[in-house]
Amino acid sequence: MSDRGSYSGELSEAVDGSGMRIAVLTARFNSDLTEQMMGSVCRTLIEKGVADEAVDLYRVPGAWELPQAASRLARWGGVDAIIAIGVVIRGDTPHFDYIAGECARGLGQVALDHDVPVIFGVLTTNTAEQAEERADPKRMDKGREAALAALEMAAFYRRHR
Repeated sequence: MSDRGSYSGELSEAVDGSGMRIAVLTARFNSDLTEQMMGSVCRTLIEKGVADEAVDLYRVPGAWELPQAASRLARWGGVDAIIAIGVVIRGDTPHFDYIAGECARGLGQVALDHDVPVIFGVLTTNTAEQAEERADPKRMDKGREAALAALEMAAFYRRHR
């Protein structure tokens, strides 16, 4: 895995997920890539001390639904962080702009409205090849990066209650 364009190498040793509960929301659209990222998220969380039973997995239809589900989970409570995983690849129509933009806006709003970190693990790429590179645990591994960011932010929230 390359740490180019990532801070995961720097964070790798610094995070500890012991005693944390993490919700992982995964979009089914582009599932070949989102499932790969979800697997990397889960492996990283467990590697960093999160108990297997404290990783809650949820699936939603696509990136559009991620903010809705994140909002529901944030209101429900009981998690130290929410990781939203999706893949939106630019096509020939403006659909990409609406979905990617509203997904980002919605997840950001959930993070601001609720007292829980929400991690944007949504790939927004121009090509399928770019998405494949970013999702692949042997290359850019953005799933691992999202998991490490969730643990860092959850620890920050715990320190600053």
